[in-house]
Amino acid sequence: MVTLMTERKRSALTRGRLPKYTPHVIAVSAVVVAAALMSLVGFNIFGWAVLSAVLFATANVVSTALVEGRRKATDKLATSVVAGAFLVALLPLVSVIWTVLVNGVPGLLTPGFLNTSMNGVTGAVDNASVENGTPVLGGAYHALVGSVLITLWATIISVPVGLLTAIYLVEYGARNRFSKIITFLVDVMTGIPSIVAGLFAAAFFAMILGPGTKTGFVAAVALSVLMIPVVVRSSEEMLKIVPNELREASYALGVRKWRTIIKVVIPTAISGIASGVTLAIARVIGETAPLLVTAGFATTINMNVFSGWMASLPTLIYTQIMTPTSPSNSDPSTQRAWAAALLLIILVMLLNLGARLVARIFAPKTGR
Repeated sequence: MVTLMTERKRSALTRGRLPKYTPHVIAVSAVVVAAALMSLVGFNIFGWAVLSAVLFATANVVSTALVEGRRKATDKLATSVVAGAFLVALLPLVSVIWTVLVNGVPGLLTPGFLNTSMNGVTGAVDNASVENGTPVLGGAYHALVGSVLITLWATIISVPVGLLTAIYLVEYGARNRFSKIITFLVDVMTGIPSIVAGLFAAAFFAMILGPGTKTGFVAAVALSVLMIPVVVRSSEEMLKIVPNELREASYALGVRKWRTIIKVVIPTAISGIASGVTLAIARVIGETAPLLVTAGFATTINMNVFSGWMASLPTLIYTQIMTPTSPSNSDPSTQRAWAAALLLIILVMLLNLGARLVARIFAPKTGR
């Protein structure tokens, strides 16, 4: 009797519900049906994946509507739309990373790519590499050094200016007319095209040092024009979310305002500030147009940002694609370009990891 009552209770609770394994059955069926349909029109992985997703979402919603009702079906439809939008947004990222890995790993693993420059590498060298099947000569060491130095100087210029501007806007100039003007100008600078920043830096130093001045420092100034608005906006938002109770508690203890900002406000917001600085660096480290205008392109290693043309990873990629070292055999140049692109992505990833480490080290300690 007890067993019979238990079975009746279970059937009452599960009536009008699909079994838990239903989505798995629908998914397998959708994959099989999509593969069969794609084989009729010409199979390709992308079309198969899209058709499988559409069939799965449709069958899942229809079966839920028939068994569980309209309300549950609407919920499944909304879930499918959100998941589909997420996958569509994720697809370009995965595609870019996969393409760069497939094309860039062979060049990145070529002996000498990371510790040699393009000095002395000519079309004859590339032709010999193709004809003899030997490893491609010439590397990205000079471009890597140039990118690091230019970005470092741009960061040195941008972070103090951007952080101090954000501190003024939040702590000193709240709601006054001057701060509103600064905010408006920062918003305008955020949308400035990168080539305009390069032309500004080139024209500015042309008035001081003469026309045609191209150095790593000029490029750093151009990149700082692009970095400062990002640093200002991100730092401003991070400083705004610091609770006012912390400031008031510090003032109540007789601490001066500037010391409160240094000892309380900035350490509390350092995690977000570090993320904002990293975002600004990632924003400019891949810029090509300003560097072509301000730093030029070199095939040799230049450690002095204040003298001579300086190569960078973006300009190396651009020149290797647009003007191959050997026009008749462009494969070595293409290989270098893909390897430099992968190296640039790895550099950005390392910067993000460094920002997380800095944020963890300097974040306010919690607990007792």
